[in-house]
Amino acid sequence: MEHDADVVIAGGGLNGPALALALAGSGFRVIVVDARPAPARAEAGFDGRAYALAIASKRLLTVIGVWGRVADRAQPIVEIKASDGRAGEGSAPFFLHFDSAEIEEGPMGFLLEDRYLYAAFLAAMAEARGVTLLSGETVVAQDVSAQGVAVTLASGRVLSARLLVGCDGRGSGVATRAGISRVGWGYGQTALVTAIRHEKDHRGIAQQFFMPSGPLAILPLKGGFHSSIVWSEGEAQAAAIQALPDDQYLAALRPRFGDFLGEISLAGARFTYPLSLSLAERFVAPRVALVGDAAHGVHPIAGQGLNLGLRDVGALAEVLTDAARRGEDIGAVGVLEGYQRWRRFDATALALGMDGVNRLFSNDNPLLRLGRDLGMGIVGAVPSLRRRFIRQAAGLSGAVPRLLEGKAL
Repeated sequence: MEHDADVVIAGGGLNGPALALALAGSGFRVIVVDARPAPARAEAGFDGRAYALAIASKRLLTVIGVWGRVADRAQPIVEIKASDGRAGEGSAPFFLHFDSAEIEEGPMGFLLEDRYLYAAFLAAMAEARGVTLLSGETVVAQDVSAQGVAVTLASGRVLSARLLVGCDGRGSGVATRAGISRVGWGYGQTALVTAIRHEKDHRGIAQQFFMPSGPLAILPLKGGFHSSIVWSEGEAQAAAIQALPDDQYLAALRPRFGDFLGEISLAGARFTYPLSLSLAERFVAPRVALVGDAAHGVHPIAGQGLNLGLRDVGALAEVLTDAARRGEDIGAVGVLEGYQRWRRFDATALALGMDGVNRLFSNDNPLLRLGRDLGMGIVGAVPSLRRRFIRQAAGLSGAVPRLLEGKAL
């Protein structure tokens, strides 16, 4: 049977284009269906939204031809500091300090603005042989058969492929239509996201301050004097803060932010995102695979959402490439289950781990506070434990797909 493509990818955010480029590098024909008009996000101005990319993610982006387009815009993360405390009272005496000098691979990761990363994906897809981007389209139906999958778009156009991949987020229509259910829960928290201009140079240090209402992440951006913040509060409090004018928003932020970077001011638009955990009960179905948030939506505490998705990308691209070289049907359940075995435990364990960390730190119980502060002190005092945490955050531990080792498929 002649198909329009080997793989149709529903969702053109970041994981979808990354998978398309990875598969195209192995000779697959791929169609990416993106609901948004392509130029809208690529031409956006500065708003401070950024991603923390692990070393392993940078390696994958290098192999698929994206990193070279954004390397000069990326801010290396040379240190990470994590502490516990209350707003206006400073941090607890015990804290975690991770230094990239403790590993041989260089910076633990990089901060990169969304607008640059998305534009780089667009440019790479435009140049890649075998990738077609359909912007302003959505998948509304899918029909699986022994020969392939027929994918119907909102425009009425029908595409045929051997495999459909859902990169369409936590409310994945691909998963729903495939009969894949989800488990999860809300945290009663909302993330307030914006960019801050500050008086002192951040020196490439990422900060995580755990407060009873939720964590505050301060993420260094290129140039030294701007940072992206992800500030978690209870839903009602977050809604009230988001409704404030800029000066009062800053007044609420200052006691939480502290004065270690001097005077601060707003430098970007303000966004909010409800926080929840969402896990698909399965990552695959006949001729269907899920990647990124469509498979696992996690708490943003460690900034691992995109890194988890890119690990999915690397694993699925490797499984499909190896299957095709063996002459197997890439949409067969047996092939896809190899991807699920590789990724489901790792993704679920990390998601539940972040859930546990959030529950442990997002409270003011004095016994829990003492225990967690002592725990941070112990980890901080033992070099082997610090190094293990650093390598985990950098994406260098576990069964790493070849693309995330910097190797071509």
